[in-house]
Amino acid sequence: MSKASEIDIVSVSKIYGNTTAVHAISLKIPAGSYCCLLGPSGCGKSSTLRMIAGHESISLGDVRLGNTVVTDFPPAKRGTAMMFQSYALFPHLDLVDNVAFSLKMKGVEKAERRAKALDMLKLMQMEAYANRRPAQLSGGQQQRVALARALITDPEALLLDEPLSALDPFLKIRMRAELKKLQKTLGITFVHVTHSQEEAMALADLVVVMNDGRIEQAAPPREVFERPATAFVARFMGDHNVLTGRAVSSAEGKVVMEVPEGLTFAVHGDPQEPGAPVDLGIRTDRVRIEPASAPGLGFNGIVSNIEYRGASVKITVIGAGSDDFTVIVGDSSFYAKPVAVGDAVSLSWAEEDVILLGRVTA
Repeated sequence: MSKASEIDIVSVSKIYGNTTAVHAISLKIPAGSYCCLLGPSGCGKSSTLRMIAGHESISLGDVRLGNTVVTDFPPAKRGTAMMFQSYALFPHLDLVDNVAFSLKMKGVEKAERRAKALDMLKLMQMEAYANRRPAQLSGGQQQRVALARALITDPEALLLDEPLSALDPFLKIRMRAELKKLQKTLGITFVHVTHSQEEAMALADLVVVMNDGRIEQAAPPREVFERPATAFVARFMGDHNVLTGRAVSSAEGKVVMEVPEGLTFAVHGDPQEPGAPVDLGIRTDRVRIEPASAPGLGFNGIVSNIEYRGASVKITVIGAGSDDFTVIVGDSSFYAKPVAVGDAVSLSWAEEDVILLGRVTA
């Protein structure tokens, strides 16, 4: 396989008429890494992937693969290969001819291209099905064939557009493990678009969270989970509660924020101008159902919902300007001291478990 290449996206925008789908994003994807572009529908992640591939023109900015600016190159000349969400296999061709198709287009002789296609099918553990047609395969098998077809060109980077979305939940988990193993075996750069937080966390070395055509955070999965950069990331990843209000004071590395209900909360962070908007993030699994040990580290609320999840219980509380403040507790802890919908509860957290969230500037 070819040597992996770094992908450098430099101030890239995509504009459709009066609509800007991608706003001047810049991102370096390290060579040989597994990168997931993550975000809700319409956030610009697929447009970004298609601009890297050359299937979408770049309105402003450049894309560099290794040392080469590929902005104006056609897809076949970029050193990338793309696997589409639909797999787009040819129904009338057997698997060997499906996999070998791009080599046929390049004029490679039949014996050579079929031999290479069989090697790729072996890599995907699909050689036993070489003479079948796509309709005779399961979804997971079709995906392996689509991967083999993308990889036969020896790309420096493989681009995957929601490759697991058509699979059932059990198969998704299995294919996730196979994709990760394949990327490590080949050592090439993978860029994978998904709207699944779990998928991105399981696969990626670099998670790029996008919203409204902008990058909110680009970091390793653990950093995105532990320290979301913005309120959007905190909410989208689902592991932090967000409290929104205005700064009251800043002193000795601590910011005091007031929510509209009049409650105040304290957090370590850079000084904020009085009256400036402030967002705090508190890990859902670090919230305790007990009174706060110090001012600004908790509040009283009303339980609005309880969900049993096996190993844990999710409790939703109304209070402090939030109607869905979430507490995740272990099942044994919950049943040792249960609460019910409608109960008044005191919630608290440790000072180190609250973070000051940033804001993406337009």
